[in-house]
Amino acid sequence: MAITKMKRLRLIAMNQDRDGLLKSLLHAGCVEISEPEAYLEDEEWSALLKRGSGDLSEAKALQTELKQAVDVLAKYAPQKSGMFAARDEIRERDLMDRKTLDKTLETARKVNGHAKSMGQLAARVTRLQADQMALRPWESCSLPLEQKGTRTVRILLGAAPNTVDFHAMTGAVTEAAECVEITKLSEDREQQYLEVLVHKDQEQSALEALRSCGFTFSQLKELTGTASENIKRLDEEIRQTQRQMDQELEGVKSLASARKELEVCIDRVEQDLSTEGVKERLLTDGSILYLDGWLPAEDAGKLEKALKGFDCAWELTEPDPEDYPNVPIKLKNNKLTRCMNTVTEMYSLPAYDGVDPNPLMAPFFIVFFGVMLADMGYGLLMMLGTQFMLRKTKPKNPNFMELFFWCGVSTFIVGALTGGFFGDFIPQLLKIINPASTFEMPALFTPLNDTMPIMIGSLVMGVIQIFTGMTVSVVKKCQEGQFIDALFSEITWWIILAGVALAIFGIGTVAGVPVVLVIGILMLVFGGTRNAKGFGKVTCLVGLVYNGVTGYFSDTLSYIRIMALMLSGSVIASVFNTLGATFGNVILFVIISMVGNALNLALNLLGCYVHDLRLQCLEFFGRFYKEGGKPYQPLAINTKYVDVIKEEN
Repeated sequence: MAITKMKRLRLIAMNQDRDGLLKSLLHAGCVEISEPEAYLEDEEWSALLKRGSGDLSEAKALQTELKQAVDVLAKYAPQKSGMFAARDEIRERDLMDRKTLDKTLETARKVNGHAKSMGQLAARVTRLQADQMALRPWESCSLPLEQKGTRTVRILLGAAPNTVDFHAMTGAVTEAAECVEITKLSEDREQQYLEVLVHKDQEQSALEALRSCGFTFSQLKELTGTASENIKRLDEEIRQTQRQMDQELEGVKSLASARKELEVCIDRVEQDLSTEGVKERLLTDGSILYLDGWLPAEDAGKLEKALKGFDCAWELTEPDPEDYPNVPIKLKNNKLTRCMNTVTEMYSLPAYDGVDPNPLMAPFFIVFFGVMLADMGYGLLMMLGTQFMLRKTKPKNPNFMELFFWCGVSTFIVGALTGGFFGDFIPQLLKIINPASTFEMPALFTPLNDTMPIMIGSLVMGVIQIFTGMTVSVVKKCQEGQFIDALFSEITWWIILAGVALAIFGIGTVAGVPVVLVIGILMLVFGGTRNAKGFGKVTCLVGLVYNGVTGYFSDTLSYIRIMALMLSGSVIASVFNTLGATFGNVILFVIISMVGNALNLALNLLGCYVHDLRLQCLEFFGRFYKEGGKPYQPLAINTKYVDVIKEEN
């Protein structure tokens, strides 16, 4: 239950063994290889070694190809799967098999080929439909589209705005050119489509009159035959193209059985991406390679086994204090406290020379959550739901589910103490069945009747957590040889607070003077001003007293939210139960109550989690926590679709 001790690894090996060495380290999964910037900035190192290179672009291209094939299958050949389906398991040798990858890549290319053809055919259908739509307004024209006129008559096809009155336009054109005939073929919301027959000698006069009415020539392509004939031809081309699309779609569906293989190969290529990325962190001169990295001290045996059989020289050393900001952090906790990684990682990992907060935070977080939710029914649902998810889906990172399981246990226990089971569900139900029923759930205390004791209890829990954080800070400072800082920062306030409590009860007073309190105040005056000079001692003391008193007071009051959430959850549940009971029908009562309690549970799960998180991150961590750690990210097999069964080499 601490921050795992890390060792620094320095390794020199033959460059020809690079691929085999990285494959062995990938299998071991315990070495994080560092970036080499520090060495490259050193003139002596950069003169000897250069950054290595890998085929990262090729691996990314394969990944893109495989993912595209999976996306195509998901779109055109969707597969129904259970909401809580567990991931398949595969042996490591099968995952890393190159022949399987090559074979599946061929399948992926076939799927993508079908998809590409479908895209091209779909674009063609769209283009044909657009051509067809352009011809629709001229469908009633009986003349061939290539016909431009006769020896004496000119045929004009065009459109005018629909806002122009057709009869007025016809009159204006007829007045300008006597030998003209205008026919309206069709119209839509914006245009009216016209066929104009005019004597060639009067064409210019007719055109001038038409243009004054907004007439524009049609933009039809060079087509032969009538518009109706062309529309029918396009219909046939569209049907033929859609049949080709259906054939390509069937080709995609015929490859749907390869979905699992494609997903496995995506995971396989992910390992190649990791390895190729690591190659760029190596330093080499073409003959040898050098790597710098970190591994947990407890995994030294794994490393030794992974390097067996390679001609290399390596050493493990303790990190120097100046290296601490770069040391990756791996938290080691038991089954109860590892769930708190969810909270710690959300906030920030501790620094390497800091304190693992999980064992300290776990009891407070879990108990606070249980007190805020405080209902046996809700706790039971949380326990059953999380266990179902853990057993059914077998997540790779179960921390979040485990956290809510333990919070469910705490919620159930506190609910038993307060007599809450979906609020007052049972008493209300019994009253509907038997109006004379006076049954009440046994309870040590209830949120609605014991508000003041619950508030005091919340404040007491807050004081305990604040003092715990202060204690951790004192211990840490003492270990680092900073006892004086601990004495005047935390211990002084302990003495002052203890003196206040003793003075209230009249204990430890001499001639009416509270001795313990006076000692604490004198320590505060001396310790808080020992580094200040002149008038600065006064301002320093005022600021110290103000910040200390208001800080401890406000931090302690923050824990009243524990009582507030307990009270609000209980009231909302009771309101829904009372609302359901007003109908006097058991079935309606159960339906309304369950719906209301489901909403109440959803709301309070979020509210309790957020407020509990706030208490830990602001009120607790601020006392002792040193954040800024970098997560430990070793070169290891990491998959999305399958779980890998590791085998000994």
